[in-house]
Amino acid sequence: MLRQRIVSSLILIPILIAVIWYGEPWLSIVAALFAGLGAWEFCRLGKSAGWSPFLPLAILLVVLFIVAAHSDDGRVMPLMVSAAVLLPLLWMIRHPAPGKAFPNAIWTIGGAFYLGWTMSHFVLLRDMSEGRHWVFLALFGTFASDTFSYFVGRAFGKHLMAPTISPKKTWEGAIGGVGGAAGAVVLLAVITGLNEIGYLKIVPLGFLISFFAQAGDLAESVLKRNAEAKDAGSLIPGHGGVLDRLDSIVFTIVLVYYWVIWIVE
Repeated sequence: MLRQRIVSSLILIPILIAVIWYGEPWLSIVAALFAGLGAWEFCRLGKSAGWSPFLPLAILLVVLFIVAAHSDDGRVMPLMVSAAVLLPLLWMIRHPAPGKAFPNAIWTIGGAFYLGWTMSHFVLLRDMSEGRHWVFLALFGTFASDTFSYFVGRAFGKHLMAPTISPKKTWEGAIGGVGGAAGAVVLLAVITGLNEIGYLKIVPLGFLISFFAQAGDLAESVLKRNAEAKDAGSLIPGHGGVLDRLDSIVFTIVLVYYWVIWIVE
């Protein structure tokens, strides 16, 4: 398992670096691909839990969220948000499954926002001043949190953090993840020059990235528990499904985007 995780990471990380470095259109293409696959796995979890999400509509809405992020017109994204709420409800009229119609629509709406709205922040963040550096910081802060949490938890973990949700996660691992993310964020800030904004705006972000990353991981674990699934899929050897890799990132990319808007700029 560990070997598969390392091999998959060695393949995916260079691709991510190249996509972020060169930006558009590659960033949107890859973001839409991963978000669409994540939505597919999300809907599969919904089906395992006993519902029937509207899969084609969910994937369409997710991709359209990525596309809408490119618009400078302030009317486009509100329209997209409205469509993500209303279209599944309209679809429900055509698929009035007894006792399931509304949950099916809600699960579809949830997937559109969980994967589409959040992943659109990759485009929004990359388009900012120093956006390339901020996206790198968000991703590698998240990866550092996951990695340190995993290895510190394996080596020193004794106190379970959320045994009913994720029985292998420990408080020791969580603390290791916080330290790892903070260190990685500071290091990357120094390398990219983002440290010029001041460490009072960088160090707290490192702590928050780990907190949000671990919260995202636990949130997806709840979904998997409800669906009685160990992983969301098996597309990435050693990691599970695409959603198992995006669960932390969709939380942290949103965090970093609004941190830049509200705290940095």
